[in-house]
Amino acid sequence: MEANPRSTGRLPAAFLTPGSSSFVDFLGEHQPDMLPANRQLPPVKGAFEAPHGTTIVAVTFPGGVVLAGDRRATMGNMIASRDMEKVFPADEYSAVGIAGTAGLAVEMVKLFQLELEHFEKVEGAQLSLEGKANRLSTMIRSNLAMAMQGLAVVPLFAGFDLDRERGRIFSYDVTGGRTEEQGFAATGSGSIFARGALKKLFHDGLSEQDATTLVVQALYDAADDDSATGGPDVARRIYPIVTVITDEGFRRLSEEESSAIARAVVEHRLERPDGPRAALL
Repeated sequence: MEANPRSTGRLPAAFLTPGSSSFVDFLGEHQPDMLPANRQLPPVKGAFEAPHGTTIVAVTFPGGVVLAGDRRATMGNMIASRDMEKVFPADEYSAVGIAGTAGLAVEMVKLFQLELEHFEKVEGAQLSLEGKANRLSTMIRSNLAMAMQGLAVVPLFAGFDLDRERGRIFSYDVTGGRTEEQGFAATGSGSIFARGALKKLFHDGLSEQDATTLVVQALYDAADDDSATGGPDVARRIYPIVTVITDEGFRRLSEEESSAIARAVVEHRLERPDGPRAALL
């Protein structure tokens, strides 16, 4: 499929032949070396550290779902980045938050975005949310060889299901195993602490504003106990990425909106460092 300077300008036959609606399958057939899982890792002597993304959280509310992530990337005991982007739109009604090996994770998200776009162009219709979750599962499974060498990618997938008219969340393990989460979910190094906060503060009647505040509270708790998770950085004006997906589509909160929520959380933490209390009964 390489360019030929003497050609008439027509696309190679591979691009004009009807085939699978999966771009990953197309790439695997015609240019398999471009797939991340097929690349050969160079020999490395001694310990090797790659930048890792950390904590992602998601919460459903009656009108949709909120997906958010902190901004820190680590490399061993060092902070590799303070303002990493970890939450991306997959298409108009879904989004992916990444944890794990940063470079591979971002590349996988871009490939997933292309996969959904390719399907829509070939089939003339969008995949169902369930179908999107299954496609992502297949892509994670194809990365298993690299995951076994320490280069794992563990995303969180969320979207608005147009058929069921509600927000849904899917979590994954390194083998591509997929689980639908009810109400809330977290992944990454600080997920155990974020999940604890979500478990105590989540309830079915959350408004969109409540849900966006809850994910920031959970990320704050994760950063409080996990050194790899970055909390709101008021001095540098670096705040969590917060996205909302409803029947109107994907929307990322503006810098002003996310900073207002983060500053309110930080201000209340000055009075109550451990955060809001859940009722005992």
